[in-house]
Amino acid sequence: MVEPILDTYIAEENLPYEFCPGCSHGKVLGALSNSLKQQGLDPSEVVIVTDIGCVGLSDKYFVTHAFHGLHGRAITYASGIKMQNPELTVIVLIGDGGCGIGGYHLLNAARLNTDITVLVFNNFNFGMTGGQHSVTTPLDSITATTTLGSTDAPMDIAGTAKVNGGGFVARATAFDKDLPDMITKAMHHDGFALIDIWELCTAYYVVRNDFGRKEMMGYMDSMNMESGILQETERPSFQTSYKGIQEQASKQKPMSGLVLDTNFSSDIEKPVRIVLAGAAGQKVVSAGNLLASAATLSGLWTSRRADFPITIQTGFSVAEIVISPEPVLYSGIIKPDVAALIAPEGKAKIARLTKTMEESDTIYFADGLGDVDSPANQLPLEFPESAKKEVHKNISALTAGYLTKQLNLFPFEALQEAVRQIQKPKIAEINLGILAHFE
Repeated sequence: MVEPILDTYIAEENLPYEFCPGCSHGKVLGALSNSLKQQGLDPSEVVIVTDIGCVGLSDKYFVTHAFHGLHGRAITYASGIKMQNPELTVIVLIGDGGCGIGGYHLLNAARLNTDITVLVFNNFNFGMTGGQHSVTTPLDSITATTTLGSTDAPMDIAGTAKVNGGGFVARATAFDKDLPDMITKAMHHDGFALIDIWELCTAYYVVRNDFGRKEMMGYMDSMNMESGILQETERPSFQTSYKGIQEQASKQKPMSGLVLDTNFSSDIEKPVRIVLAGAAGQKVVSAGNLLASAATLSGLWTSRRADFPITIQTGFSVAEIVISPEPVLYSGIIKPDVAALIAPEGKAKIARLTKTMEESDTIYFADGLGDVDSPANQLPLEFPESAKKEVHKNISALTAGYLTKQLNLFPFEALQEAVRQIQKPKIAEINLGILAHFE
């Protein structure tokens, strides 16, 4: 046994407990205090996390750090605290009600094997709010909300943690003399540890169901819910595994990001907002990337947004590019200065935007996409005659080249250099051949 730092970890100035007479919560808190004493833990290195419910009163009875949060979220808070500071010992005190409301967090903390210790104060009902039935209420039980008997199958909290990979899972009662030892063992386990501690709510559940310690043990047997340690794995905790990954990553060569140096210049004096509107498979987003990258190579500020449905190779595809001599503080486009329509799907998608355009703005359109409901100037996309065979497969790259020539936002050579720098060699070779039609 470690030399104890304190004789008790209970903040005695806050006693007596606020629990109802005969409530088992005090027994479990005493067992936790004895466990902390066994381990000789520094109170400043321990965090007790609680949520709403009778058990939520518990954190103030300890001289350790404490965090009190919303109902069902205690396991989430504890996991975050442990991730931020793995050196802390993090203990969750939660009721059966909190486990039901936070069931998603319970099973995922077990699955991740995050290194926290969860003590479940399981008294089969919501004690603080009047004794309503909870996820662990036994069948046929009388509660404030099941006055003729509960029809819900009770949740096996320990079983849930076990089947989802919890590292240390046990079931105990508030009356077990070895409960402090079991808590100590759970806290020493590297990984998710949960003890489902069965106890008595003397204010509501006991009196409504003639239920005592003997009946509780009988119920445990009838449900084939064994007590003691149910699972103890050697799988390392999430924190241990993550630390190993970090150590591996630190030995790897850092990834070098793409840097586009300014090699060209531009004379534009105000922002230009361009929308490319096509269909999936036309490489519209790639064309938008080329325009934005060429602008960057020319010393301009730029942003590029994409919009397309979740479906693959069907539907619209839209790219929004803002090119500016000053920083772009808003990447959205409320009214385009230039729109290029290269597919019916894209035309329909940006109809709202083209209606906002003014006579000073320009809409370029591919064959069959003219006559737009907009006051903007409307012009056909007139690609070089030599490029006619490329229109079907590579209309987006052709449109990028055409707009670069028409708008004179930056040198055409900047667009070609963008192709070389941001696209894979095989794709770059194709697109450089396409752009050659404009020379």
